[in-house]
Amino acid sequence: MYFDGNKKALFLTGMDQELQPLLQRATEIKPENVMMLQTYGPEISQPYGDLMRDIIVAVYQEKVEDIFVVGIKGEQRNAVNMRELQNKICEQEEKKEEIKTIDFVLKHCVPEFPGVSLNEWLEGSTSVIEGLQKSVQFLRDHPLIPTDLSVYGLLMDKESGELIEIQAP
Repeated sequence: MYFDGNKKALFLTGMDQELQPLLQRATEIKPENVMMLQTYGPEISQPYGDLMRDIIVAVYQEKVEDIFVVGIKGEQRNAVNMRELQNKICEQEEKKEEIKTIDFVLKHCVPEFPGVSLNEWLEGSTSVIEGLQKSVQFLRDHPLIPTDLSVYGLLMDKESGELIEIQAP
């Protein structure tokens, strides 16, 4: 994969602080042309949430030309065991009615979560690669992202510094 060091690039990454210098070495993009957005798992789950707003603002305000959604090879999808998190939330007796309401709203009233339950929303994708593919396709299809903007999914091997492009379906 070729990286143009003169283009303004936005990297959407997880919370790993070691990633920024590794990405700059691997891509050779000039530091002044790199923007980093960190989120808990590089996955976009809402078409009009705060993360998407930040991406849209970066594209138009900062004149971003390439977006890279970056996952780490071999890393667990999330540092938190999602089943454990769901159980902790759902086992709270006083939350049972609220959870029923949230499930109803997510399934029937919120168009950006078509047919999704609270557990499915919390869990997200089942693998890093699936999350990258979904996020790349999500950005490519988003009505507020220019169609000529390049969006890539990258899987980084932190040990070797190698970047592997992940193709969206």
